[in-house]
Amino acid sequence: MNVTRSFHDRNDEEQKLAIMRKAFQMFDTKKTGVIETIKIATILNTMGQLFDETELNTLITKNDPDRTGQVDFDGFCEIANHFLEEDPDDESTQQELKEAFRLYDKEGNGYITTGTLKEILRALDDKLTNRELDGIIAEIDTDGSGTVDFDEFMEMMTGD
Repeated sequence: MNVTRSFHDRNDEEQKLAIMRKAFQMFDTKKTGVIETIKIATILNTMGQLFDETELNTLITKNDPDRTGQVDFDGFCEIANHFLEEDPDDESTQQELKEAFRLYDKEGNGYITTGTLKEILRALDDKLTNRELDGIIAEIDTDGSGTVDFDEFMEMMTGD
């Protein structure tokens, strides 16, 4: 394993842990160090994670063997980590995104318009308001060109 990859992995792990800690703390309103297991599905949804209900219940039972209805941060991490595992095949993800980008770049110019991107984002999350969409577009189209090239698209979709 090369050093850069190792550093990147550690950095990703720290970032993932920080996100999980923040999510846990949001639901540990009384600051007791535990959260109710019934809230874990809500937390995963909030984090945008897909999960299988049966699988989730199995993990909850494993981390709450006495059926107290609560888990501590470590138990929560073990459950959430199961669903937060990233696709180890980054190359296929990039290929899928490239194909998706090509679908919208009908003329093959190497870019899509911010209007097209707005339609894509609206299709992904119909709860986004126009103002939120404009904010996202402004963040991505930093040069104000009105277009998004593949690298900008990749960065938006993968957060890299």
